[in-house]
Amino acid sequence: MGKLNNKVAVITGGNSGIGFATAQAFIAQGAKVIITGRKQDAVNEAIAALGSNATGYVSDQGNLNDIDELVAKVKASHGGVDVLFINAGVGFFAPVDQITEEHFDHVVNINYKGALFTFTKFLPIINEGGNIIFLSSVNAYTGMSNTTVYASSKAALNSIARTAATELAPRGIRVNTVNPGPIETPIFSKTGMPEEVLNGFADAIKSSVPLKRFGKASEIANLVTFLASDDASFITGAEYTADGGVMLKNIG
Repeated sequence: MGKLNNKVAVITGGNSGIGFATAQAFIAQGAKVIITGRKQDAVNEAIAALGSNATGYVSDQGNLNDIDELVAKVKASHGGVDVLFINAGVGFFAPVDQITEEHFDHVVNINYKGALFTFTKFLPIINEGGNIIFLSSVNAYTGMSNTTVYASSKAALNSIARTAATELAPRGIRVNTVNPGPIETPIFSKTGMPEEVLNGFADAIKSSVPLKRFGKASEIANLVTFLASDDASFITGAEYTADGGVMLKNIG
């Protein structure tokens, strides 16, 4: 029997990267998974790969109407939800003196506002004893150049999770956060940077990681699966960092 046998799990942004890897891990542990993505073709491709225990919906986390529709569909098809993994996010980077309102609104609408309202709108159908996991980032702490908006949007999730863990404890709902370091996911290719700049950026990041490599999406998925399972039944309001040692350089 799997650690998530017969559990219903929702993963936003589950069509690629960490979200897709987590969907695979959840299904392997017996869960029924609902994923979202912003493009129908990408969602269809992911569902075909995940198999019969997966359902997918097109939903933009930055659009509150989409979130309402998603909650209604999940309630109609599955009733309650045992695990909510708020994973969807975008990364756009710029020096602090070049931040535009458009840049700010795009990142914050998805990473912060969208994540917050995904959480609050799903709450009525989260089962007693369920759990919620936010995907944050070590950038919430590292002070890395050009990440002001992205980093602050992720830091907001850590704060939400701590407060929510206190408020939801009477319902037995656990709330935790995962802070990945640099992971091999499509988010880097979506930043809009030219390929040569992107490659240089990637090399610079890799050299700053004590383990001298990018993490794998499956490694983060394993951590999320642990937090979603009863193995983590006494863990709430916690942050788990998986960064190859990046945060070691920010201690002391």
